[in-house]
Amino acid sequence: MFVGTGSDVGKSVLNAAFCRIFMQDGHSPAPFKAQNMALNSFVTAEGLEIGRAQAVQAEACGIPCSVEMNPVLLKPSGDMVSQVVLNGKPAGNKTASEYFLDTNRNALFSEVMKSYNRLAQKYNPIVIEGAGSISEMNLWDKDITNMRVAEAADAATILVADIDRGGVFASVYGSIQLLPPSHRKLIKGVLINKFRGDERLFHEGRKMLEEISGVPVLGVVPWFRDIFIEQEDSVVLDHLKNQPQPGKINIAVVRLKHMANFTDFDALRHVSEVNLYYAENEETLAEADIIIIPGSKNTIADMDMLRQRGLEGVLMRLHQNGMPIYGICGGFQMMGKFIHDPDGVEGNIPKTKGLGILPVETVFKEEKKTEQCRFQFINDSSVTGSGYEIHMGVTNVDGSPLCRLENGETDGCFLNEKTWGTYIHGIFDNASVIQQILRQVKPDILINFSLKDLKEEGFNKLANLVRDVVDMEAIYSFLKE
Repeated sequence: MFVGTGSDVGKSVLNAAFCRIFMQDGHSPAPFKAQNMALNSFVTAEGLEIGRAQAVQAEACGIPCSVEMNPVLLKPSGDMVSQVVLNGKPAGNKTASEYFLDTNRNALFSEVMKSYNRLAQKYNPIVIEGAGSISEMNLWDKDITNMRVAEAADAATILVADIDRGGVFASVYGSIQLLPPSHRKLIKGVLINKFRGDERLFHEGRKMLEEISGVPVLGVVPWFRDIFIEQEDSVVLDHLKNQPQPGKINIAVVRLKHMANFTDFDALRHVSEVNLYYAENEETLAEADIIIIPGSKNTIADMDMLRQRGLEGVLMRLHQNGMPIYGICGGFQMMGKFIHDPDGVEGNIPKTKGLGILPVETVFKEEKKTEQCRFQFINDSSVTGSGYEIHMGVTNVDGSPLCRLENGETDGCFLNEKTWGTYIHGIFDNASVIQQILRQVKPDILINFSLKDLKEEGFNKLANLVRDVVDMEAIYSFLKE
């Protein structure tokens, strides 16, 4: 099990690394995270929703993802409110106090461990990921995802610390010393993550850390930028160069406050002719060649945010001037005439006006649609691919749909080749779709990009990197205990 001294220390990526290492070594690993808080989610083949990180880790294991890998998912829809997804299905919206104080934590933990045990019957080893910091003392009695899981699973637990943010000695020592003795003894080692520079300069520090913590430092993992692994947390967007570049096809993704599934655009970031960036103001939107409005966990609030920032008029003007604009899920809904929420699914605003670009209207419903799909563009049968849907809205289209799905249904709305919207997440993972939108700017472009190949290359590079710097003999000794 990989636990952390804090959030964003790199647990998810290291978990994926070990999933791939164990698979390469002939084992049958599977990932597990009891509770995930993320707006980046995925849909299993059974139509159940889990955190994207566990879907990525399952790919690293070479197996299909399943709901047992992430039985509890919290999807924030406001500053203090989250949708609770239990065993892949929505279980209502709760404030933080309601979730931590009013839910039956023992019953929830029982559900979590049922999922773990089902996984453990099929796979070995189970590579478990904790959440946030293990030393939030005020949450210990409510814990269903960190050391309580480690204890119940009798997992060899490795503490991950991010040296790049500073304070690594205090964070490692404090995290271990604050634990009660029964949990402290489960910590078998420490991994130092995100190290920049010459690792030899940390040799003395490594010995000192081992002396004060009482556990071995199993490895120092360097900071890397040249390995592609899908990320879970949109905090990574803060490290991107969010500005246009001359000589490239500039694609601006509108940065929404409640943006969901930002990994929808990972494939576009890796097309050599493309510069993809996230735009929050008129200047950077106007300098784009293509604009995409992404998904949102709170579409009405984000539509109102666009209006307050003055971006509603900017988008309409750019559309009228021939700028290609595409919408995904919540972005598709925003491109319509109106968004209705009569039952308060998203909040207390019953109706808001959309951008009016597409002839559609959306009504939010309590029932959530979560399923994988295959599609073909109706106006161009050469544009095909696969993706997945996650939404609670029903959109009435007074015009032409964009896609025909494999099950015979239609999806989205097609105004013209420069203007369409869809509910399909992952639509830009498909080379034919990328080529369709890029040809609106560069008509002769050919795309032979494979996201699957890029992912496989990333998993293998990551596994090799971690193998080189981690005491794998010690890791395997833990599995034999």
